[in-house]
Amino acid sequence: MKKSFTIHDLPISERPRERLLKLGSEALSAQEILALILGRGVSGESVMVTAQRLLSRFGSLQAIGSSSVEELSQVRGIGLAKAAQIKAAFELSKRVGGYPETEKRLTVKTPEDAVKLVRNRLKDKKKEYFLTLLLDSRNKLIRTAEISVGSLNANIVHPREVFKEAISASAAGVILVHNHPSGDPAPSEDDIKITKRLVEVGKVMDIDVLDHIIVAGKDYLSMNNKGLI
Repeated sequence: MKKSFTIHDLPISERPRERLLKLGSEALSAQEILALILGRGVSGESVMVTAQRLLSRFGSLQAIGSSSVEELSQVRGIGLAKAAQIKAAFELSKRVGGYPETEKRLTVKTPEDAVKLVRNRLKDKKKEYFLTLLLDSRNKLIRTAEISVGSLNANIVHPREVFKEAISASAAGVILVHNHPSGDPAPSEDDIKITKRLVEVGKVMDIDVLDHIIVAGKDYLSMNNKGLI
């Protein structure tokens, strides 16, 4: 039986890890980066072959990143554990894009400012993510907090969780943000009810709820601008 090609058949200087250490990550191809994330292939097969199979199946890194764990795990050599590794790597990349190093110095004056801060973080999400932008008394961003994941309802988004983050950051105000994977930014009845509830609790806590923004793909809606706050 003919032995399959494995990573050890490559000269040491041509192996992805050694190339990264010598030349830097920028020198690596998409196939090599995926191979490093995966770590190893299946028995008797190089991880480079597995990485190429992923690229061939989905067509691009963007498509791989937006695929579900279930879809990824259907590729030969990619079980649930490796699919989870891939999703984690892409999520980390998105979060780096959503957390610019200068974000603490930014002043959030408009809905557009808020959307710019979170758009990369919410892009391509299949579930609803509820975030709060925590602001000081001059509307400068302290940090962004993730409150919940899942369709919005009173059980998922509880005032206790929202204002616990605000209090711990000594925030004077908050901007609420969540995404609509459907692509329609129009608020649901639950969205409006939850917003009104949080506004009322904010008044008691002396923390201003300045806006609730719904991001849907390239579109967004500001509840403040629509007179819903």
